[in-house]
Amino acid sequence: MTRIPRGSAPTYTTKSWTLGTAPWQALPTPPGSRTRVIIDNDFSGDPDDLYQLVHHLLSPTVDIRAVIGSHLREGDAFDPGPDSASNATAVVHDVFARMGLDSTGVIVQGSNLPLTDPRSPRPSAAVDAIIAEALREDDSPLFYVAGAGLTDLASAVLTQPKIAEHMTVVWIGGNEHEGLASPPPHAMPIEYNLFIDVTAGQVVFNDSELPIWQVPRNVYRQCLVSDAELRLRVAATGDLGRYLYDETIAVTTRSAEHGRGPAETYALGDSPLVLLTALQSLFEPDSSSSHHQVIPTPTIEADGSYAARDHARPMRVYTHVDTRLMLEDMYLKLQEFDAWLSAP
Repeated sequence: MTRIPRGSAPTYTTKSWTLGTAPWQALPTPPGSRTRVIIDNDFSGDPDDLYQLVHHLLSPTVDIRAVIGSHLREGDAFDPGPDSASNATAVVHDVFARMGLDSTGVIVQGSNLPLTDPRSPRPSAAVDAIIAEALREDDSPLFYVAGAGLTDLASAVLTQPKIAEHMTVVWIGGNEHEGLASPPPHAMPIEYNLFIDVTAGQVVFNDSELPIWQVPRNVYRQCLVSDAELRLRVAATGDLGRYLYDETIAVTTRSAEHGRGPAETYALGDSPLVLLTALQSLFEPDSSSSHHQVIPTPTIEADGSYAARDHARPMRVYTHVDTRLMLEDMYLKLQEFDAWLSAP
């Protein structure tokens, strides 16, 4: 559903900046970054990923090392064609242009296709970037934050298993865990992001040693914003905010036309990727205002369900996320950025 730009990105603003700077802050954050982040999302799909991307880009304490445009499942209603990763990458370039952000060297494209089996990686520029960053000498923690399928991460760990020692995966996706939550009414049997590439999910959960922080479907559905919030806290913050709002309202309008609405809320389900990385606590850094349980990493079956296994590595499963901190921080950063962008 996200509008796919064609041709080179137009000039939206005469102002420019680079990652690692925050010229819109009148009272600047202390310099430097705490964590490194690789962002992976299907940016030609549900526009909640646009909010996550902009929010992360406006968070100066994370060092964004790569932004990967990844694919949707072919036939997906948001972008049904065979080039969804290419389209996602074009959307990222467009967002950077809208923000006057010159650091386009971090943008890389993932595979347009899912895995065919759990042993055969899909080569891509994204896979090369993931491996290079994971093996680069740097003492700061590296988080791989994914709001889509896991094709490129799975391909990277199949190509170079050693990367599992050097990163933590924060993933928005997967079914509910028995005993922690129940599926929503009329739920997809296989959760949306996992369904993009079930085999890739199996590689990451079943066959790798990657540490995982999972935000399953029952938790990302907590990230509801009202239409009033979107109108008054997002659309009112200049051209960038209006762009984000318009992409969202296009989805709600089409949903209403197909009998799924109208509704006064929208789920910004990818935004916990920012909350759990950029908005960690100062002392004893962690996602301390959100709640999680540590469980043995289950096996993902072909039908998307989980199965217990012996001697499984531990993983985090989030049960509650701090939407107040997450959303207020986004609204205020959008306001602060617009004030700078629109100033003479």
